[in-house]
Order: sequence, then structure tokens, then C-alpha cells
Amino acid sequence: MCEEQTVSLVDVLEEDEELEEEASAVLAGSDSDLCSYPQGYVKRQALYACNTCTSKGGEAAGVCLACSYKCHEGHDLYELYTKRNFRCDCGNRKFSGLQCKLYHEKDDTNSQNKYNHNFLGVYCTCRRPYPDPDDQVEDEMIQCVVCEDWLHGRHLGCVVPDCVELQEMICESCMNKNPFLWTYAAHLAVSGTEVLMEGERQTSASNVPKKEEKVDEVVEPSCKRSREEAEPSCGQEGLQAIPQKTDQSRGEEAEPSCRLMELQAMPQKREQSGAVFWPPAWRSKLCSCNTCQAQLSTAGLSFLLDESDTVLAYENKGKSNELRQQGHDPLMSALDNLNRVQQLEIIHGYNDLKTELKDFLQTFAAEGKVVTSDDIRQFFEQQSRKRRRVDAAPFYCS
Repeated sequence: MCEEQTVSLVDVLEEDEELEEEASAVLAGSDSDLCSYPQGYVKRQALYACNTCTSKGGEAAGVCLACSYKCHEGHDLYELYTKRNFRCDCGNRKFSGLQCKLYHEKDDTNSQNKYNHNFLGVYCTCRRPYPDPDDQVEDEMIQCVVCEDWLHGRHLGCVVPDCVELQEMICESCMNKNPFLWTYAAHLAVSGTEVLMEGERQTSASNVPKKEEKVDEVVEPSCKRSREEAEPSCGQEGLQAIPQKTDQSRGEEAEPSCRLMELQAMPQKREQSGAVFWPPAWRSKLCSCNTCQAQLSTAGLSFLLDESDTVLAYENKGKSNELRQQGHDPLMSALDNLNRVQQLEIIHGYNDLKTELKDFLQTFAAEGKVVTSDDIRQFFEQQSRKRRRVDAAPFYCS
């Protein structure tokens, strides 16, 4: 028999705190109370697709965070993480019989929205649901920064780098649709992500970092990987600076030449196959001359010149919003409106309750018992009775 795996309360609390932080990074950047529709095509926001309202071959549609709470509570929702330049569809023509509770004056459709198979609850080139009950392989999912689909690490056609959290990825399909990106990849992409041969693509799970359970998505077999604080030390060896030409006669910087053309004139050593991982700040190395800007615009890739477009920038914004909200804690605001005696009474009461709850739980830990909801309810009922006795006690002044 195998030993039963044990998990300490500390482990549970630490994991819960980590999951809360990740959820806050995704959700705090979006408004949970107001529909985002009046803002137009939001640069980046948390989105959901409602299988309850648009199932059985219905048109793909996406709803904002607030509408997922207020208009689709209890529905079967697909979590889409974040997507760029999207306007909330809730209550428009695609939702027959459902009206948005938060904003009524909406157009029939949002013509500039872009949809993919994620809105139908399937992901990756394998078109599987997430989480996938039939997939026994522990694998992480990574989002392409161009098509914004989520792909399994083993289906990327390359070895996933160790510091993947710090890097953006463009899938092989998007690279092939925009061949000029291979030129950048040959000089700017993360080195060491060797391309897998065709026969290795389906058997490369051992080369892929194991997925960790995270909560923004469903806590099953793993997570869709989000980005963390970028560190220049990781993956920077492939990021080469391209010098600007200067006007030698005047000693001044001349009009910049096309960086892409300069790179195209250099030897191309990278095989044009598999997904490409890019190091931090790689977007700042892309050419922004008029010709290249027009090319990016035609391809619908102008956002690649915008470093604030990244998921990392969005998450950092969410974390900043969370910190500001914590700074305006309603409980602390209420305490500020009380006099000094009342503040001390509440603080002492809170500390006493915390101490008694800790002692109460320690008895279960010492005896190896499981704490049930009935145990917790009885504890607070006991506290309530104790409080009533204290309040009813006569007061004597000596």
C-alpha cells in the first residue's frame, strides 16, 4: 500500500494565498461592478464565454467580468483569461432572450471583436476543453501573444524554456502567417529552445515543466500560465541591440534605417519551425520605421510595438489596483470614524476572538481530527452566547 499523502494547514494556506494573488492579478485589472461596454473596445480585460446562453452551435460571444457576475450568475462559463481590444457582447443579438442588467443601450453586434475556438470552450491545436478530463498528461498551457489561443506545452513543436513565466510566446501558426517574424526570431528570440522533430512532438511531455495548480482557472490538472515580474537576467542572451546610424559629418543621429532590413541582411541560423519564445523587452527591439509600422498594421500586429499591451503590464496594473483598494479598507474606514475607546474595544475584541479560534483549532490538530462546518458553527454560537453574558453583566463603580 502507498502511504497516504498528507498536506499541512500551512501548505494549504500558502497555496491559497498564491492562488488569490494570481486571481487578483487577472481580475483586479477589470471592473467587477460596471459593464465595460461603454468603454468601447477595451485594450485588455478579463473575459468569459457563456455556454448556457450560446451553446449548441450558437455564435461565439464574450462577456466582461462584471456581466459574468451580474448577468450570468450560475451559468456554465468558459474562462478566457484576458483578451485585447474586445467589447462586451452581453445582451446583444447573440443572446436571445437575455438583456444585460448593467447596460441596456448596446449595438446588435461588435464588428471589431475577434473570436476563436476558445469562446466555444476548446483550446490548443488539439481543440480540447480545459480542464480536459480525458487528458492524463500533466502539462501546462501557454498563451500565444498574437492569436491569444492557449496551447499545451507538448503541442508547441519546441522545448519550453525553464523561465517561461518571464517570456512571451508566438505559436508556429502565427509565425508562419507573418513570415517577417522569423527574421526577428533568428536574432532576438530566446536561445536554447531547440525545435523538436515531427516524431518528437507528441512524446515530448518529459521535456515540459510540470503544471502547477492555480485558481484563476479551474484547479485541475493545472493552469494556464500567467506571466510574473520580468527579470532581465532570464533569456537576455538572445536579445541583441541594433545600433542606430549617425550622421558622421554633423555628429548627429540621422534618420533611423529599417532594423528589419538590417536583420534580413544578416545570416539566418534559426530553423523556421515550432513556437518562438521571446525574452523581456523584445518588443522594444522591433523596427518602428514607417514601412514596418505599415506592415504591422496591415497584418493586424500594431500592438507588438506597444509594451503596455503585454499580459505582464495588465497584471501589474491589477496588482496596483488591488493595493489601492486595500488602502481603502471599509473596516479601517469605519474604525477611523469611532472614538479612541471604541477603537480599542473593537481591536481587543478582534484579538481575543483570533486567540480563541486559534486555540480551538489547535485542539483538533493535536487530536488529529477533521474540522467540520458544524464545529465552526458551534464555536461562533458559543462566542455569541459568551458575548451576550458579558453584555448582560451588571456594571459596578467602586
